[in-house]
Amino acid sequence: MTDTPHDDEDDAFEAQRERVDRPMVRLFREYGRENWLAIVGGVVMGLAAHTMALLPTYVLAETIDAVFLQTKPQYSLPLVPQTVVPDSRTGRFWFSVGAVGLTYVCSTVFTWLMGLGLNSFAQSVQHNVRSDSYDAMQRLDYAFFADKQTGELMSVLNNDVNRLEQFLNGGLFIATMLVVNVGVTAVLLAYLQWQLAILTMVTVPLIGYFTYKFVQIIQPMYSEVRSTVGQLNSRLENNLGGIEVIKASTTEDFEADRVSDASNEYFEKNWDAITTRVKFFPGLRLTAGVGFVLTFAVGGHWVLTNQAPPFMSGSLSVGTFVAFVYLGQRFIWPMSQFGELVNLYQNARASAERIFGLMDEPKTLGADGDLPELSVRNGRVEYDDVTFGYEDDETVLEDVSFDVSGGEMLALVGPTGAGKSTVLKLLLRLYDVDDGQIRVDGQDIREVTPASLRDSVGYVSQDTYLFYGSVRDNIAYGQFDATNEEIREAARAADAHEFITDFSDGYDTEVGERGVKLSGGQRQRIGIARVLLRDPDILLLDEATSDVDTETELRIQESIEELVSDRTVVAIAHRLSTVKDADQILVLEDGRVEERGTHDELLAEDGTYADLWGVQAGELETIPGM
Repeated sequence: MTDTPHDDEDDAFEAQRERVDRPMVRLFREYGRENWLAIVGGVVMGLAAHTMALLPTYVLAETIDAVFLQTKPQYSLPLVPQTVVPDSRTGRFWFSVGAVGLTYVCSTVFTWLMGLGLNSFAQSVQHNVRSDSYDAMQRLDYAFFADKQTGELMSVLNNDVNRLEQFLNGGLFIATMLVVNVGVTAVLLAYLQWQLAILTMVTVPLIGYFTYKFVQIIQPMYSEVRSTVGQLNSRLENNLGGIEVIKASTTEDFEADRVSDASNEYFEKNWDAITTRVKFFPGLRLTAGVGFVLTFAVGGHWVLTNQAPPFMSGSLSVGTFVAFVYLGQRFIWPMSQFGELVNLYQNARASAERIFGLMDEPKTLGADGDLPELSVRNGRVEYDDVTFGYEDDETVLEDVSFDVSGGEMLALVGPTGAGKSTVLKLLLRLYDVDDGQIRVDGQDIREVTPASLRDSVGYVSQDTYLFYGSVRDNIAYGQFDATNEEIREAARAADAHEFITDFSDGYDTEVGERGVKLSGGQRQRIGIARVLLRDPDILLLDEATSDVDTETELRIQESIEELVSDRTVVAIAHRLSTVKDADQILVLEDGRVEERGTHDELLAEDGTYADLWGVQAGELETIPGM
């Protein structure tokens, strides 16, 4: 039975979204201020551009009445001195042509400047929001990432940020156009014939009501759409990352169904929003069209009969009527675009909620600026009655206590699921203990900055992650100013130099995404070299040689023994032969310390460790009782 997106949490960021108040106001307050010149300049240029685009209509009306029909005794334009207006009809005609041409040139220049300003604002805000949201995300507690899928986070950093850019660019353009076309056009209409102008605007309250109802309906729909996008991205990211397993398991059909289910969920949510928009926009245009038809019918009858309609007075010239028809369109049809503006706004608002929800995610491990830095003198590590569980109702470690003196090596052994890796993650403070204390040289690691703690602790996991780039880049990761000789020395210590130099490009060899071009053992040795280059005070080894052959393991072990001679080491080993010379060995089982001692002492006890050793040495076929 295939699972569907319905099996997942409806919205991975629902809790975060609910904490965000007025996200769009916050967006402009926090990111608009530093870019205020670009947006103000863009809006002002937009006002000027659209105003200029409206002036030819007034010139046309004046030309029809004063030049063509000569029903007006004087040809005049606002802000134009009468002394520059030609006296002849032909001269006035060409003067009108020049005035219209000038307004279009000015409108084009102002439109270009508006585009520069608004696009500059949108791109700057998009860049800053994406950078800040990523930085805020990567500083969150490790537990946060355990509850979120990569695709969901990518959806916020990419899709949601791009939604903001669409609104900040297209939405602000539409908003500027609406302000001018509605505001300035309304003033011109009232100037030409205020009574007919009122008739033209009669549908505005109705358009406002429809838009209000649209907002109420569409807002929750867009939140659901953004959620399903994150779920679809997660499914795609998981499948692409696990393509080797999919192919090896011949589960292409199974995964195709799962992707189809996730895509269908997105399709259904998005289609609901689309059909709502499809119903709203034509209705809005029809409502706006009613106002235009009324203006055309009443104004045309007024001109034909030369009689004012009921409740109106005065006269209406042909030129004024033509201008009214044209300006009426410029007033009414943009009102139908108000729905598109609201659509962009609601989409952006749903995205802004997710972005700021991510930024506002609380950190439980403490900020670096609030705590002193760790001071490592001897490297003594102490676990004092440590209890921990990933979930409230699940205990992974219970009352674990041990200490490692500076320069000593402690080995952790035991069956899978005993809590060995958790012990190391707690020392890195990827999680905080539920009870008890972990101290380094007497300092509770919860009372020092996480950054200074992790600077002092080197961690080599059994699953080495390599970044896309060269071998050199991956070894020097975190020590970006390391010299080539230092990088080579670290590689030699990790027994990686020989195979690296066998590559045609040597240290410049590209490792591929996640190191896919290298074997597991090669990736592991590069990971060891990366940590050795850092030269940490405390070294954590989580089955660091699990993917290498026995011969290579022995060479790495010799290098590590030289390295760890003056530092504290906590090592997890599947092969007990790699830790038999440790100063102290702890046997963990079900989250508790069952045995402790040296290799010889534990063999003499003839307990779990002795059984594990017997199985690996070939003396036992299975561990008794397991």
